[in-house]
Amino acid sequence: MPNLKVKSDYWLFLLTMIAVITVAGCYRPGKSKKKIFHYNEFNGIASLDPAFAKSQATMWPAHQLFNTLVEIDDSLHIKPSLAKNWGVSDDRTIYTFHLRSDVLFHDDEAFPGNKGRPLIAADVVYTFNRILDKQTASPGSWIFNRKVDSLQPFAAINDSTFQLKLLRPYNPILGILSMQYCSVVPKEAVEKYGTDFRRHPVGTGPFQFVAWEEGQTLVLKKNPNYFEIDSMGRRLPYVDGVKVSFYDSKATEFLLFRQKQLEFINDIDASFKDEILTKQGELRTDWKGKLELQVNPYLNIEYLGILVDTANELLKNSPMRIKKIRQAINYGFDRRKMVLYLRNSLGTAAESGFVPLGLPSFDSSVVKGYHYDPVKAKQLLMEAGYPDGKNLPAIKLLTIAIYADMANFIAKQLSESGIQVQVDVVQKSLLLEMTASSRALFFRGSWIADYPDAENYLSVFYSKNPAPPNYTRYKNPQFDELFEQAIRETNDSLRYKLYQQADQVMIEDAPVVPLWYDKVVRLVQPDVKGFRPNALNLLELRWVILD
Repeated sequence: MPNLKVKSDYWLFLLTMIAVITVAGCYRPGKSKKKIFHYNEFNGIASLDPAFAKSQATMWPAHQLFNTLVEIDDSLHIKPSLAKNWGVSDDRTIYTFHLRSDVLFHDDEAFPGNKGRPLIAADVVYTFNRILDKQTASPGSWIFNRKVDSLQPFAAINDSTFQLKLLRPYNPILGILSMQYCSVVPKEAVEKYGTDFRRHPVGTGPFQFVAWEEGQTLVLKKNPNYFEIDSMGRRLPYVDGVKVSFYDSKATEFLLFRQKQLEFINDIDASFKDEILTKQGELRTDWKGKLELQVNPYLNIEYLGILVDTANELLKNSPMRIKKIRQAINYGFDRRKMVLYLRNSLGTAAESGFVPLGLPSFDSSVVKGYHYDPVKAKQLLMEAGYPDGKNLPAIKLLTIAIYADMANFIAKQLSESGIQVQVDVVQKSLLLEMTASSRALFFRGSWIADYPDAENYLSVFYSKNPAPPNYTRYKNPQFDELFEQAIRETNDSLRYKLYQQADQVMIEDAPVVPLWYDKVVRLVQPDVKGFRPNALNLLELRWVILD
């Protein structure tokens, strides 16, 4: 039997040497040490192929290695990236993008002479067709479903002009094109590496691939040919490389951060949040000056989902098929107290709809959700035929370990109204599989925006969408009609009103229990400059300076 530890140590040694030689460089008289940005990916990375960038863990490296036609700025506005500008036809079904002429793919063996070639419009056509190709099996294939022309959705007019044709006007399309799924890839590299493209990515991004030993270390180096420059004419990025570790212990991650071996950590684990933060979400006095706390609105909602497909056998004898029971659950616990004590105020109680705080269409004065009202919860239980919860069967809530405290808090408060909840902690992979196959009746979930438009959230309840994203299998013709009107509407104010109406219809049906609207929370070393949080919580390293 091979000695796995020796093999693992060998790979760690090899990767360290690669990092030192290729990225960090050598010490020379009169030369300063190269600047490397370190972070830990607690959840691991499944693939470096952007066609599979379905989680934050995979989106972060994709954003360093690749570019999209357009991107989202800090104010959630669409701005140019690979496309320098674009135009829209009068009927709003044809988008014409004019590409930059100074973009090169990373130097790689896939190209003649190992030199990266210029990006052209045919690369965009290839990339988008690849997403749709069933053989690729991209989890992002849904992004163009029922949106783009079925005959010729993508066309290269010439090397610098790309055209996208829609079936009908669809206002959020630019947001869709900013997603990491739409990162442009070269055909030569995909064909050369085949399925191994997942671990040998070639893009146009600010950093390029060096080495990856899965579960150990990922090393990227600065792309010397990157096309973006700052206002002083300096080429981005400023740092020389990125090194990612994969420790699956939050305690270890925090220790490494305290030892200054990581530039930042994302989110604060429950095990040490009280050591660092007050209940009001501020740094405790003894941490001030030692680290920087970054808090920013985050387009993510944490929620409990409820399967509402009455054709499913799980609902046959379940009280969850009754709307008043679902509403009683929504009224039966205190979201504000939960956020204060379990989140140290790092979030906002979700007392409006599913569309979170931070989006321009959010308006809690228009969309009325649920607040803590145990009297109302008991009244609804009685109206549903279960006075004080008498004869109401226990309801199983599926969650993952890191949310067990939240689930237990909710279960305890619901029991006071007569609703008995059994918390069942399962592996994340099992929970995802069960929700996707409609085998989870009551489950913990979250929805992070792929692009900053309420359509992204409300699509979770559109009856024509499968699971994902419609994990609850919600179906309401009134909601569908409002949703379809909204995505055709070109006037922002009118579209927002339609979004709000759809959100209100859904929230009254209660296929979900909104918990809190999230915040980006980062602990950052004091010597890291230009590292700005954003509402999509993308890892933006182009502008980072390490003092």
